[in-house]
Amino acid sequence: MSGLRHPAGVLSLALLLAGSALVPPALAAGKTRPTAAPAQQAAPAQQFVDGIAAIVNKQVITLGQLADKQAQVRQQMQQQRIPVPDDAAFKRQVLQQMINAALQDQEAQRVGIKVSDAQVSQAVQTVAQRNRLTEDQLRKEILGSGMSWDQYRDELRSQIQDDMLRQRFVEDRISISDSDIDAFLQAQGDRPLPPPVQAQPRPEPEPEPAMVPSGPELFEIAQILIEVPDYAANSVVDEKRKQAEALLRKLKSGADFAGVAAASSNGPQALQGGNMGIRPLKDWPDLFARAIADVPAGGITGVLQSGRGFHILKVLRRGYAQRPAPKKAKAPAPAPAPAQPAPPASGPMMVTQTHARHILIKTTKVVNDDKARGILEGLRQRIEHGESFAELAKRYSQDASAPQGGELGWLNPGETVPAFEQAMNALRDGQVSEPVKSPFGWHLIQVEGRRTKNMEQEFRRMQARRALMERRIGPAYEDWLDQLRSQAYIDNRLEHTRSGTQSPS
Repeated sequence: MSGLRHPAGVLSLALLLAGSALVPPALAAGKTRPTAAPAQQAAPAQQFVDGIAAIVNKQVITLGQLADKQAQVRQQMQQQRIPVPDDAAFKRQVLQQMINAALQDQEAQRVGIKVSDAQVSQAVQTVAQRNRLTEDQLRKEILGSGMSWDQYRDELRSQIQDDMLRQRFVEDRISISDSDIDAFLQAQGDRPLPPPVQAQPRPEPEPEPAMVPSGPELFEIAQILIEVPDYAANSVVDEKRKQAEALLRKLKSGADFAGVAAASSNGPQALQGGNMGIRPLKDWPDLFARAIADVPAGGITGVLQSGRGFHILKVLRRGYAQRPAPKKAKAPAPAPAPAQPAPPASGPMMVTQTHARHILIKTTKVVNDDKARGILEGLRQRIEHGESFAELAKRYSQDASAPQGGELGWLNPGETVPAFEQAMNALRDGQVSEPVKSPFGWHLIQVEGRRTKNMEQEFRRMQARRALMERRIGPAYEDWLDQLRSQAYIDNRLEHTRSGTQSPS
């Protein structure tokens, strides 16, 4: 089936972690989208040719837009105390991020992905709640950072759109086999995987309690990536290796890691000082996890080689999440009423599963939301008049499950994307939903039954699958971006080169 299943959440929504800035990190990377004119409108006026920074398929990025973005990114980097590289390197890095953003916008438009104002407003509420702020307080924080509120909402819109693209095109390409899961669990030994972190409601304000470590050890790391082109000659690989080794010597001589990353890294986080975020050790790719396991906070690895090129990693922080320590009784008290025992670390785990089918109609430039919804409304009427859901799924569904009549099997809670699960949970056995929108398009859902099952072993395997997905989603997303670039017509005037091929119109 498609990436309808939801193995890992990837939308960051600028959540605070141990003092991280409220400003979305993507903004410092130049991800906010420029407003660009079509290339065919700019080309006839020869006097404006020198004002073009790049052409991405039929979209123009002008030097004026590039200058505006540089000013915006420079301000954000200064606020985050990331050294701004020299003008030529800075301009090159910002333009590359703008090109990547344009490619993702064009792909979203091609497949009909749109982010509504309501979705952005919901994201704003989520950011505010998880940072324990009101929306007014969040707005004040954002305005104080130098970003306008409209820019912040635009950035959230871009993050949501990119997350929907990842779910639709990237997660589905990641293959995690049963043998992969077996090997992961064997490597874990008898150590239980930590449960997903869930926010707990807080009572009325109290004095700050003492804190104790909780959960797995977390690592915040940054990288400098020197990319090596696919199928590069040995001489090119050697040249890139020497470039990485020269940067490592520079770092060991005292150069600022964030500044070197901003000036020289080919990674998507370059203008964030290379910061890749915070994860448990097991959620970093194996190459990274092995390299940083014994590196102290502030330490730097040697040069690491992967399929993408050469990496240098810095451990920015490592430590444990904190939770309140158990409260001590001030005085003896009468014996309380028997309390509900805490769930055991292992043992029966009873879960309600749902057996479901679906029909998927994907949105494209030709099939927009209204048309996709209309197709499904027609199919729903046919089902109500007695036609088989499974037979219509075989004929019309655009999901990989179509040959099986849209069969999804027994689904566990949290296994599908939220919009799908919410609609599915509202159905009675045998009932067919109204058309439901998800990042993949529009669905009809039929619930065939429900059951309660002991999911102790399955839950452990599901956790392992999520951990493996976390390791692989980043490299897979970068591979997908590489594919977009290779299929696009890109005229980067700053580089004085053209790459890729002309996309079909």
